[in-house]
Amino acid sequence: MSLPAHMHAAYVTGPGPAEAIRYGRIPVPVIGPTDVLVRVLAVAVDPVDVFVRSGAYPTPMPSPFVIGRDLAGEVAAAGPGAVGFTPGQQVWCNSLGHAGRQGSFAEYAAVAADRLYPIPPEADPVDMVAAAHPAATAWLALFRHGRLRAGESVYVGGGAGNVGSAAVALAAAAGARVVATARPDDFAAVRALGAAEVLDYNDPDLADGLRAAAPGGYHVHVDTSGHGDLATGVDLLAHGGRLVAMAGLHATPVLPLGRLYTRDAAIVGFAISNASTADLAAAADGVAHLLRTTRWRPRVADRLPLSHAVQAHRRVEEGRVDGRLVLHP
Repeated sequence: MSLPAHMHAAYVTGPGPAEAIRYGRIPVPVIGPTDVLVRVLAVAVDPVDVFVRSGAYPTPMPSPFVIGRDLAGEVAAAGPGAVGFTPGQQVWCNSLGHAGRQGSFAEYAAVAADRLYPIPPEADPVDMVAAAHPAATAWLALFRHGRLRAGESVYVGGGAGNVGSAAVALAAAAGARVVATARPDDFAAVRALGAAEVLDYNDPDLADGLRAAAPGGYHVHVDTSGHGDLATGVDLLAHGGRLVAMAGLHATPVLPLGRLYTRDAAIVGFAISNASTADLAAAADGVAHLLRTTRWRPRVADRLPLSHAVQAHRRVEEGRVDGRLVLHP
C-alpha cells in the first residue's frame, strides 16, 4: 500500500494555551528500523496532555509538535527490526507526546516497537484508547509503586473517576479489600466494580468513616482526585503502608513526618510519564486483563473529529468532561 506524503495533524509550535493548537497538514513521519508507522483510528485526551501543551509539565517539544499521548490504530508499515507487527494489525500506544516523542493526534504516528501493543481480538479500539491512560495509570500506581498484594486494604479516593474506577476494579480483582470515596449517586456503580465500602467524599466526618472501614489501616492509599488531605492519608496508613502520590501538581501539603516514619510507611511519587518501557508493557498486559476479565469499561463522554482538538483540550482543562473524550482523524 502506498502511503501519502502528508497528513492532517493537531500540533503546536511551542507551549501555550489550548487556542495555540493548530490543525493542518504536515509530513507523514519517517520510521526508523525499530519503529512502526500506525494509521490512527482514535485518540483520547488526558489531563497530562494539557500540562504538556501548556508548559506546566516541561518536556522537550520539537516544532511543530504533534500533541497527544494515546492512540488506537492499525499498522501501516513496520521497520525491519519491529518484530511481531504486520500491516493491518490493530495496535495501541499510551506513551507518545513526551520526552521529544511526537504525539498521537494525527492521521499517522511513528511508534517505537517497544511502546506499541496489540489490541486483543475481542476489544473495541475505542474502548482500548479510552482505557489506555486511566487503566495503565491505575495499574502502575497499585502494583508497581503501591506493591499491592492480595488480602491487603486499599483506599481509592475518587473511585468513580477515570483512574479511580479502574483502580477499584483492578484492586478488587487482585484480592484486595477496597474502600473508596465517591458521590452518593455513584455508590452503586463503584460497589459493582468490587469496592467493599464506598463513602461520600464530601462527608465532614470522612476521616472517621475511613478509619472505621479499615481499623488496621490501609496498606495502599491512592488518591486519584488531587483533593485528598495528606495528613489524613498518612494517619490512615497501616504499618508498612504505601501512599502513592499521583495527583495535585501544585499542592504544597504539610507532611506529618512522625506518623510516617514510626509506622515504617512511605510516600511514593508517581507520574506515568516517567514509566519505563518495561513498566508500560507490564501495565499494558494489566489493561488487557482488566478489559477481558472485569466489568470495568471506560466511560466515553464524547466523540469528536480530530479537527476539534482545541475544544477537546479546553473542555478537559476546565474540568467539563465526565468520562473520556475520544477523537477520530
